[in-house]
Amino acid sequence: MLLSIIQGIFNKKSDTQLNELVWKAKSGDEEVMNELLIAFTPFMKKTASFVCNRFIDDSDEEFSIAMVGFHEAVLKYKPEENASLQTFAHLIMKRRLIDHIRKEAVRTANVLLTIDDDVDAKPREYAFDESSIFSYSEERRAEERREEMAEYATLLQEYGLSFRELAEVSPKHADSRKTAFQIAQIMAETPEFYEHLLENKRLPMKQLEHIVEVSRKTIERHRKYIIAVTLLLNNDFTYIKEYVKGELI
Repeated sequence: MLLSIIQGIFNKKSDTQLNELVWKAKSGDEEVMNELLIAFTPFMKKTASFVCNRFIDDSDEEFSIAMVGFHEAVLKYKPEENASLQTFAHLIMKRRLIDHIRKEAVRTANVLLTIDDDVDAKPREYAFDESSIFSYSEERRAEERREEMAEYATLLQEYGLSFRELAEVSPKHADSRKTAFQIAQIMAETPEFYEHLLENKRLPMKQLEHIVEVSRKTIERHRKYIIAVTLLLNNDFTYIKEYVKGELI
């Protein structure tokens, strides 16, 4: 009975009703949580298959990991802060699966190789080393910031963007900005999507539509902002990234 209600919600695209079910699951309603897991099973398999680049079914360990990631996403999901549940869950599941793939690679090789460095790369990328920062004079730090801004501006020009234009088109509402930022994060963390952006200077709209639970019109409306944030996240702009640390999932 509950499953049919959930499926009806999906068909009607009712965010309010879905959020109510998520709230019940977060509050300890195991029946609702189980029904959500069942209803989103195809989405979990699709995400796992996408990340692993092969077909994933119920018997694969990767499916179990995706399910654990989705369960975690439901418990952490905050409608007022995050994008849609589907977009948020995709990011969480993908990270859990990548962690699994890395651990399996280490176990198979029986040596750490460079995997250990890769595992820690993302946190270091967005964090400052305070001791090294304060060793610079204020003048030197200001110069480095100016150099980063100039480099970022040059990169944006390759995509027909400028700081002035971004200030005009950036989402004004917090929820819209969060949605656009999380789409950019998916872009930055998905090699196929990022390569498409680099090669074609535009977003892979069809692929994004299948992953994020927002309309093509919404993605297109925030296209310039999404591209700019994607480029920021995947390039070495340490000072500029400090301003967006709070947006990262």
